[in-house]
Amino acid sequence: MLLIVGALIVLGSVAGGYMMHGGVLGALWQLNELVIIGGAALGALIIGTPISLIKQLLARLGGFFKSPPSKDIYLDLLALQYQVYRLTQQSGVMALEAHVEEPEKSAIFSKFPTFLANHHAVSFLSDSVRVIILGGVTPHDLESLMDEDLDVHHHEALKPAQTLAKVADALPGLGIVAAVLGIVITMQAIGGPPEEIGHSVAAALVGTFLGILASYGFVQPMATSMEHMVEAEGRYLICIKAGLLAVYKGFPPAIAVEFARRTLPEDVRPTFTETEQACKGQKADMAAAA
Repeated sequence: MLLIVGALIVLGSVAGGYMMHGGVLGALWQLNELVIIGGAALGALIIGTPISLIKQLLARLGGFFKSPPSKDIYLDLLALQYQVYRLTQQSGVMALEAHVEEPEKSAIFSKFPTFLANHHAVSFLSDSVRVIILGGVTPHDLESLMDEDLDVHHHEALKPAQTLAKVADALPGLGIVAAVLGIVITMQAIGGPPEEIGHSVAAALVGTFLGILASYGFVQPMATSMEHMVEAEGRYLICIKAGLLAVYKGFPPAIAVEFARRTLPEDVRPTFTETEQACKGQKADMAAAA
């Protein structure tokens, strides 16, 4: 939604200011310039980007129409962690083996569809629990292992945004390419009527305009937005890491969940009372199931 709103503001401001100066919008519609700039940008992207990364980039583009994790989603994550840690406290860590081996069939995980939909989060929690079950790892080493996983994921998740940023950096130059080609055409018609020459020069300048506008008005902000998406995904995983590490150090489930809650930024962090109520609700569900 914000992508659409922002794009409308950019287009409205540029077109509105242009028309206030007496400009004619039709003069900006130069399909040939769009073909040169857009086609060259797409070709450059294909030349310099592995097919797997192009697929990731396309998938990331769909993320513009999705909302980042909200407070309710984080509240569900904290409630899930409480239930997992409570089971560990009552029956030992081996009781989690069946849940992490087949998460989609887990009686605990199945109550939290937003968590199950986050495949990397499920893998991150499951693999970390498997390491704990194997034993022989200190809390410090477990933290280092989880940090390595987070670093790899963060690095890989940032690649689509970095690729898009490089395309944005190239667009002004491609706009100049389109402008130069327009000047070449103008030179060929140098002996013609002044109106025809003026039209050719204007069309050439539109190429430079489109390249700069596309770069700084659209593609570069989209790359920045992708970076924010990656940061939001990272917060979700860091929340899991903090809670699991705390319970592995011997803290009770409620305190481990508080460690996890404190890693969340203020705008999506549930209050202590909200978290406590959610955990109590899960505790009541566990008691009823028993």
